[in-house]
Amino acid sequence: MGKELFLRGRIVTASLDIADGVVAADGGLVTFAGPAQDFPGVLPPDAPARRILVPGLVDVHCHGAYGSDFSEGDPDGAERAARYLHSRGTTTLLASLVTGEPGDLVRNLEILRELAGLGLIAGSHLEGPFLSGQQCGAHDPVLLLEPDPEVVARMLAAAGPTLASMTLAAELPGASELAALLAARGIIPSLGHTAADHATAAAFLSRAAAALDSAGNSTGRNRPTVTHLFNAMPPLHHRSPGPVSASLSAAKAGQAVVELIADGVHLAPETVKLVFDLVGPHNITLVTDSMAATGLEDGQYRLGSLSVTVAGGVARVDATGAIAGGTSTLLDVIRSCVAAGVPLRDAVTSASAVPASLLGLSAYAGDLRAGMQADVVVLDQDLNLKAVLRSGEWVTAPG
Repeated sequence: MGKELFLRGRIVTASLDIADGVVAADGGLVTFAGPAQDFPGVLPPDAPARRILVPGLVDVHCHGAYGSDFSEGDPDGAERAARYLHSRGTTTLLASLVTGEPGDLVRNLEILRELAGLGLIAGSHLEGPFLSGQQCGAHDPVLLLEPDPEVVARMLAAAGPTLASMTLAAELPGASELAALLAARGIIPSLGHTAADHATAAAFLSRAAAALDSAGNSTGRNRPTVTHLFNAMPPLHHRSPGPVSASLSAAKAGQAVVELIADGVHLAPETVKLVFDLVGPHNITLVTDSMAATGLEDGQYRLGSLSVTVAGGVARVDATGAIAGGTSTLLDVIRSCVAAGVPLRDAVTSASAVPASLLGLSAYAGDLRAGMQADVVVLDQDLNLKAVLRSGEWVTAPG
């Protein structure tokens, strides 16, 4: 007690859209979120000016920021990246690892486990090594593997309970069985970097959803995901619809959640708006796929084992020209969505409540309700960042 804070402005969350609202916090928790007229107290005269108040954002797919890559194996760099993302409004995140040597992945999972223990990240996401060589994107094709029980066992032991998600190519031998094994432990199988046909992709998502629904999974994670829909998979074709059609169908039915990197680079604005119209915001999680250049200038960087050049804010692998992750923050992605015609509340929902629900964290994060963690992002009317509150402490203080 004794650190009571009051914020006033338009509240926009998955459950609220209040033109004149108040968010109060004390002891790191929200104590009130609702209409100003219902606030059971008197706001002090120096209450912050009217702004837009949204929940702390939740990113389930980001590889780094501010000069650091989570795959580098540098604990200080990983912490620096996480703290930078906090300061830009992403108060909850999974640290994603690109494909690497099994020994390097084990080491990095151990480092991320320590970071999770400090409360800096919500867990880790393995994007590889069990991916398609035809759709490897910015992953080193030399390091890709088929699902290997021994490698999986080593990675699970290193991560312990902090491994939250793993991307798999559905068509690889043993991928469906691995998805079921992961899901039964509460680890989210994510379809991605795949050349699967519609039937194979649909069966993968169906089996993963059923396994997440098993009695042994007590994590609250109940839906598989699709890693950056459209990217690193065959395009939708009218005679060969592939994994895109399977993913959209599963999302429309509420049986999967599709990731969208809606940063204006990975997807056309019209594509982003189309997916929101087709499946709705509650079946979409906005992600950044952010890499080390996020928050910094154009130049030379690395993503895992690959050299990357960033020019005009677009990261590409030097050897192939493939897009190598993103350089936007999740707040940037929200702004891009709104510019594409997505309502602000829908974009905020897909960047907060939905990913929090995916991770089984809806009681603590992703919305603004009494008793939840006091994670608040303060914006101006143009959606520019003004302040970030994380667990009731100012990460980025009001100007």
